[in-house]
Amino acid sequence: MAVMALVALAGEPVDTHTRVFDSSFKSLQVRLEGNDFFPPILTWGNDGERIVVSFDELKDDRSYLRYTLVHCDADWQPSEGLVDSEFVDGFNYADVEDYEFSSGTFSQFVHYRFSLPNEQMRPLLSGNYLVRVYREEDPEDVVLQARFMVSENAVMVPVEVTSRTDVDYNEAHQQLSVKVNTRNYRVQDMYRDLKLRVTQNLRPDTEVALSSPMMVNGNVAVFERDKRLIFAAGNEFRRIETVATNYRTMGVEAVEYHHPFYHATLRTDEPRCEEPYLYDRTQNGRYFIRNAEADNSASCADYIVTHFTLNTGGPVRGGRIYLSGEFTHYLYTPATLMKYDAATGCYLCDMMLKQGAYNYEYLFVPDGSEVGQTATIEGDKYQTVNEYLVRVYHRQTGERYDRLIGYGIAFSGK
Repeated sequence: MAVMALVALAGEPVDTHTRVFDSSFKSLQVRLEGNDFFPPILTWGNDGERIVVSFDELKDDRSYLRYTLVHCDADWQPSEGLVDSEFVDGFNYADVEDYEFSSGTFSQFVHYRFSLPNEQMRPLLSGNYLVRVYREEDPEDVVLQARFMVSENAVMVPVEVTSRTDVDYNEAHQQLSVKVNTRNYRVQDMYRDLKLRVTQNLRPDTEVALSSPMMVNGNVAVFERDKRLIFAAGNEFRRIETVATNYRTMGVEAVEYHHPFYHATLRTDEPRCEEPYLYDRTQNGRYFIRNAEADNSASCADYIVTHFTLNTGGPVRGGRIYLSGEFTHYLYTPATLMKYDAATGCYLCDMMLKQGAYNYEYLFVPDGSEVGQTATIEGDKYQTVNEYLVRVYHRQTGERYDRLIGYGIAFSGK
């Protein structure tokens, strides 16, 4: 069977972000099985680990779906020159066979899930992977796609975070120091052959790429005193819980049923940029599906039209404001755009969300930019607890792909 190719116009990158293309599909999650708070990274050669991909389709009958894998380079572009048999053991397609119908909900949906690796498909190489889900009858009809990684864990990557940065001291930023210890892995030129990718709270728009360390000390490459390793500190994520429909829960002003859906009106949010820092234990942007009144939330959590309101007291000039979090896949789209309502002086956004516990924030995207800023609405507080992931890639001489040879995780404010 021929598997669909990823094609882009000349000179343009291929869109490989985790995202949903068909609006009837919701609640896409990519998790390391058994550890919902860990990035979606498999350890190469560890047969006991699984990446679980789950999602819903708002439909009363099952769709016949398949999935396929694409190996990507360090910049999440399809690896050139690799054929499927080089990075997948087995056929590079499989059917989505694990599904269940919604039960006891006003919204009718089908819940799907599959895990990798499995008997039909197993990644053979380390690196970045994109899994694409499509309709069985049309391989070009891709309904969603999701990123995950496979690491060799061949190098150690200790990461340190400080709020005493090269641009300010305990004010609005956080700075990383990274070491890559290659004692058990050979790198021919430490100054040229390593590729580092750094993310804050798994946000793709602020990802940083580094390729040359400040210095090399024996087997250790040191990346520090680099302005690219300075991040805006942001603020703790806001939280809501829509886990019940018969009583108010965290952040919810009212829940009412208006045929054909439940509607949750959230408490009005205010800008926090001028407010003092307040610690709150969050999920670092993640969301979790949960119906507090059911045993099986996957099929028994209902979909609720969730109404977000941000009171800015007037329009914010020079850009747009977006909802952001894992549930938006950190993308700036019409569905996540906060729209200004002149009658109330507030920004509004309505989203169909499955019952659960959600982290979110409001990001300001300046005109002409594709990068969200926290300073305008949330503020940048140096004490904020952020999750930093550093991935280290290496392409050996003669190879046609970027190996993920190790990663490190660190939390600020701890």
